[in-house]
Amino acid sequence: MEHITLLLAIVIVTALVFDFTNGFHDTANAMATTISTGAMKPKSAVAMSAVLNLVGAFLSVEVAKTISSGLVDESGISPEVIFAALVGAILWNLLTWLVGLPSSSSHALMGGLIGATVASAGFSAVNGGVVVTKVLIPAIAAPLVAGIGAMFAAKLTYRIGRNTDDKQTAKGYRAGQIASAGLVSLAHGTNDAQKTMGIITLALVAGNVLSPGSNPPLWVIVSAGLAIALGTYLGGWRIIRTMGKGLTDLQPQQGFAAQTSAASVILASSNLGFSLSTTHSCSGAVMGAGLGRKGGVVRWSTATRMFVAWGLTLPAAGLVAALSEFVTKQGDWGVAVVAVFLVASSLAIWIVSRRQVVDHTNVNEAEEGPADEPAGVVTTAIAAVAPPPAGEATSPVSTPAEPEPARPAAV
Repeated sequence: MEHITLLLAIVIVTALVFDFTNGFHDTANAMATTISTGAMKPKSAVAMSAVLNLVGAFLSVEVAKTISSGLVDESGISPEVIFAALVGAILWNLLTWLVGLPSSSSHALMGGLIGATVASAGFSAVNGGVVVTKVLIPAIAAPLVAGIGAMFAAKLTYRIGRNTDDKQTAKGYRAGQIASAGLVSLAHGTNDAQKTMGIITLALVAGNVLSPGSNPPLWVIVSAGLAIALGTYLGGWRIIRTMGKGLTDLQPQQGFAAQTSAASVILASSNLGFSLSTTHSCSGAVMGAGLGRKGGVVRWSTATRMFVAWGLTLPAAGLVAALSEFVTKQGDWGVAVVAVFLVASSLAIWIVSRRQVVDHTNVNEAEEGPADEPAGVVTTAIAAVAPPPAGEATSPVSTPAEPEPARPAAV
């Protein structure tokens, strides 16, 4: 067994950086509805989610095995290819976080890996059957299944509680939300942390440190779990705002239904080794729960922008990764150029984000315009999701037939 080289160490560190971005990018999946309905305070919610993400990372390795030995041909993969793949995934995560769009970190990673592999070894090195059965089909099915399940679950909760006191019912469902949010966080750890485990394991195989088909070593599992937990604790407040307030207005009953439905889909897929997107599942569940209340509305302008981002994730991350792979092929100087580009781009995105700060103090403020706002072109659509400048008045969205339900006090 060979020692870990400098290049391989850079790849491993970059993979953990991606895992970190995955954590704060996808915190909204578990905690957006819990925060928006006032069931938990924002900082407490992300702290609980971080701990359960870490626990979930130790529960299974099936998804990691799909990434490390199923998606692409290991024999045609080098550490440079994996580094390029991670560059594409990280930059897409940061860009969508900046504009507050809940896109899939999982698909960003897989798009980057596919793009870099094609640039390095051609299309034959990609296992098309695995891409279709364990990536594309779950990407379409997961939000539909979670959404339909959440819609019927929300209808059922309202029917069960139709003769009870509204305040007491809401209080009970807020407690249920905390439990279901914990379940989503646990499921997120079992699914998303494993993707980084899989990519690090693939890098170790490519660097001849592990034999093909190996399971992730314990140190890989621990480091991936810690990285995603830390990212989760910092909280992706921009995306939490979109998920909690931008898609629909949720009451505690709906939040409980959405989280329970999403967790069920994610846990089932983890056991089957399907590398589905927790973002797709949770977003679909939120929209389904929004439609599950009589008079409930989904802000389709925000949903449309989100769907556009979903469709762009695989090709956009793949294109950046392919270009990065072309540069890294040139030798050590190429790897250095790509590394500098990644750091500079990440820093630039962070600086831009400081112009309009979204954190736990203002995450529950409304951020969306009129519900019938046209989607516009792709560039305008994505940019339009960014939250308004601090202090600027916003107007909540409602329909003429249904006044907006009372929102919980800001926390």
